[in-house]
Amino acid sequence: MDRCHLLRLSDYLFKLLLIGDSSVGKSCLLLRFADDSYVDSYISTIGVDFESVLCIFRRTCIKICFFSNVIDSVLFCSIILSQKIRTVELDGKTVKLQIWDTAGQERFRTITSSYYHGAHGIIIVYDITEMESFDNIRQWLSEIDRYASDSVCKLLVGNKCDLVENRVVEMEKAKAFADSFGIPFIETSAKDSINVEKAFLTMCAEIKKRMGNQHSAERAPCTTVQMKGQPIQQKSSGCS
Repeated sequence: MDRCHLLRLSDYLFKLLLIGDSSVGKSCLLLRFADDSYVDSYISTIGVDFESVLCIFRRTCIKICFFSNVIDSVLFCSIILSQKIRTVELDGKTVKLQIWDTAGQERFRTITSSYYHGAHGIIIVYDITEMESFDNIRQWLSEIDRYASDSVCKLLVGNKCDLVENRVVEMEKAKAFADSFGIPFIETSAKDSINVEKAFLTMCAEIKKRMGNQHSAERAPCTTVQMKGQPIQQKSSGCS
């Protein structure tokens, strides 16, 4: 389903990205939000990406990857979830969310600028039971600065908050970190469906608010500029 068709079916179309270390629960968050389902485990495929194709099946964009085993060169196929679409209502407007998951590519550091292109919002996910995934947030933020738009909205999500006894990243520490970068923060559990809806809707509201502010700035009247003490007269037709 192309972008133009999606826009015709909604007032807004927002592209969201889920990034973060492998196994922090990005795909689980996406499944919970889009389909209200949860898969406790999945098979992680290791190999060299040989070739891939995309197809649409029941509102889901499926990436079919063909891998060549690095040991015995056996060719095999893996179907990886890449994208889901969900429509929500926000302030009386229909918003279609096109949500992309890195689909395991973060393990090989193969995420490129094409993934970030056109993104309105990026959700950075870490695992509250894995300190390394939290420490690597700075690296993910650097990639956002490098590849994404300057106006992109960001949200920091600490996933697996149901695993209280295994927690190693304290909420206060993560909140302070997010505040230092001016990024909203929330903890979630894809397994127990805690704050998942709130996380995505918070991001959606932030994008809509920022877009509204940008449109207001574009409609603002031009100011008179002083040049050598003489004002430049504005045309009666307004800003060009």
